[in-house]
Amino acid sequence: MSDARVVKTIVVGVDGSDASIAALRYAQNLAGPLSASVIALACWDIPAVYDGYVAMGIDHFDVRAGEILQEAVEKALGAEIPANLDTRLVQGHPRHILIEASRDADLLIVGRRGHGGFGGLLLGSVSSALVAHAHCPVLVVHTPEAK
Repeated sequence: MSDARVVKTIVVGVDGSDASIAALRYAQNLAGPLSASVIALACWDIPAVYDGYVAMGIDHFDVRAGEILQEAVEKALGAEIPANLDTRLVQGHPRHILIEASRDADLLIVGRRGHGGFGGLLLGSVSSALVAHAHCPVLVVHTPEAK
């Protein structure tokens, strides 16, 4: 009996950072030989001080998150979207959304660091949480930092 796991669905956390773009490229490269589908998943949420943003004329966080997702897909894979790729935009905190998405995934791929937090950390808070709590294997893609 084989312990090999069949990978049919790969979920990738995308926030527009260079690391998430590299993770999406990596996922697509893995998906081809495995005949797997790739779900590029981006998250957005309403900030705690939403009224302050609205007062400054900043709104439509979901629209901007969708634009960031599309831009990241084009940077990672080019203008022609592969047939096995599905993009999803979900409201909520990335940690919670990606852990939930891992329930139906065979593999979860994220960049080692996204846009938030402190640049000197080895892993970002989201990637650390996913490694600890995801319901499927997690691959954290490391990209050398630009100097």
